[in-house]
Amino acid sequence: MERQILFGYAGRILRIDLSTGKTKISPLSEEYAKKYIGGIGLGMRLLLDNSKPGVDPFSPENPLILTTGPFSGTMAPTGGNGHAFVSKSPLTCGLGEAKSHGFFGAELKRAGYDAVIFENRAEKPVYVWIDDDIVQIIDAKHLWGKSPVETEDAIREELGDYYIRVASIGLAGEKLTRVAAIMNDATRAAGRTGMGAVMGSKNLKAIAVRGTKDVSVADPDGFMEFVKMMHERMKGPATVKYRTLGTPLNVLVHNSLGALPTRNFTNAVFEGAEKVSGEYLNEHFVVKLNGCSSCAMRCEHIAVVPEGPYKGTTTRVEYEPLWAFGPHCGVDRMDAIIKAMDLCNYYGLDSLSTGNIVGFAMDCYEHGILTKKDTDGLELEFGNAEAMIELVHKIGKREGIGDILAEGVKRAAEKIGKGAEKYANHIKGLEMTGYDIRGLKTAALGYAVSFRGADHNRHGAYGLDLKGTVDRFKVEKGRAKLVIDLENLYTIIDSLIICKFSRGTYYEGFKDLARYYTLVTGIEMTPEELELTGERINNLGRLFNIREGFTRKDDHLPPKIMSTPIPDDTVSKGSYITQEELDLMLDDYYATRGWTRDGVPTLEKLKELGLEDLAHIVEGKIKTKKRAK
Repeated sequence: MERQILFGYAGRILRIDLSTGKTKISPLSEEYAKKYIGGIGLGMRLLLDNSKPGVDPFSPENPLILTTGPFSGTMAPTGGNGHAFVSKSPLTCGLGEAKSHGFFGAELKRAGYDAVIFENRAEKPVYVWIDDDIVQIIDAKHLWGKSPVETEDAIREELGDYYIRVASIGLAGEKLTRVAAIMNDATRAAGRTGMGAVMGSKNLKAIAVRGTKDVSVADPDGFMEFVKMMHERMKGPATVKYRTLGTPLNVLVHNSLGALPTRNFTNAVFEGAEKVSGEYLNEHFVVKLNGCSSCAMRCEHIAVVPEGPYKGTTTRVEYEPLWAFGPHCGVDRMDAIIKAMDLCNYYGLDSLSTGNIVGFAMDCYEHGILTKKDTDGLELEFGNAEAMIELVHKIGKREGIGDILAEGVKRAAEKIGKGAEKYANHIKGLEMTGYDIRGLKTAALGYAVSFRGADHNRHGAYGLDLKGTVDRFKVEKGRAKLVIDLENLYTIIDSLIICKFSRGTYYEGFKDLARYYTLVTGIEMTPEELELTGERINNLGRLFNIREGFTRKDDHLPPKIMSTPIPDDTVSKGSYITQEELDLMLDDYYATRGWTRDGVPTLEKLKELGLEDLAHIVEGKIKTKKRAK
């Protein structure tokens, strides 16, 4: 039996040249394993190592990197089932990364790989078939144009194994829609930052995997005791909301606090919230609860439309896409929201960005920037559910007005002109998520500095605001430390690729995660070392963006967040963020990070983090040796 280099890890990185069909396997060093963990951390380092600055995201020179985590393929609750894609984003032209759970990541680890680097571009549509040590590139002409679910089914039938796991793109990825996702296990999506479009640019329709190898852990007895403890904690009160109403619980909570972005951030309260709430969803639409591989929490809520024009439509429902197609578009019809989400799965679209795009188009229509002539006859008033559905079709197909909107709100606004930019809610090119940060000012800082753009999952600072841990309407020095601590933790979560729902529910921060990592890998890791690793990986993301030309001005907030006070008669009324407040927060953040006033990591900081070999990225960009204060 082949000796395993590292416990938990497969110890191997697979490189596939799609233009020649050649493959190469290289070892994963213990140094990289400990410094970057896996998941997005390892993926970001491999991206920096294997890409050149300034390349177009759709260029063959832009690699697409697929990674697993050290827990993938084990029995680790919420950690044995994930994978991540990392590349240069076609939306932001900065760091792109997206994660997904289900069964695909575990299968890839069992096939014997910690990462796969897809290089160059195939001459014609292909799919990659990874069968343990055998890697084949197979013609996918017959799959081109199929949905991800159709692709999964066709590949399984073709290869004669129903249990093969598949990650694939739909029509949106094929047509280089910049908000295209990579789908797996029917409704699971590596959704954000346009990774599906990068995959499509390589003529790569799908990745099929069958793994039959064992994934060994360093301390089996200690690991199983830890797993049992985690399962007991998962039964506790902290996870009840995930097992009952699921994330749609947030609808009424956010609405009551004046933090539910409505009609493209025109309002922060939705009058139709009851009709799109988690309570209403579960009473009238949810038929089944599912769980990921190695997870007993079963938080996945499967909904079916029981009657009406969309009768029989079935999909998994989460808060963010429900918000994006519901309150954000002024739509209070749950059946139409479920249909829109299902169409995103069919075309392979990031449902969150797509809902944002629809709401943006509606805002432009309401203000006369777009007319029926521009929209192919669609009356895009807020609340028009039928028009929303038709627009999702157009975006997925890049048809008519959908061809412009498929570029994402930033580029679409630039192409439309006529003042459309002030209605384009994005950060660094990535569309917003379902938190009205005009009245969540700690979260607003986290959004502004996120290395992948508008994102609540890079920091989770909204929790501090919503729970009243801090005064959410106030900006003050010291908030940056709170955001940074969360960023470092969330980055480790995404590098281990454990579920975000675990944080604060049954994992006790770095203490538990360091113990977990050591039990699995045999690599000694203290909580302090793991926290430093989180800081290292966050700086890695910053370095990639600096290499691609990002500066302080890219740590911005959308125009509406900084110019339109919340108008609703709520506790949040009148709240918004001024430029002075943003500058104060950025100065505090950069200083606490150990960066310059321009947001550039200092040479001293890079040395402290063991990133001296990347110092060339910041050379010439550090205007002063003084840190921000």
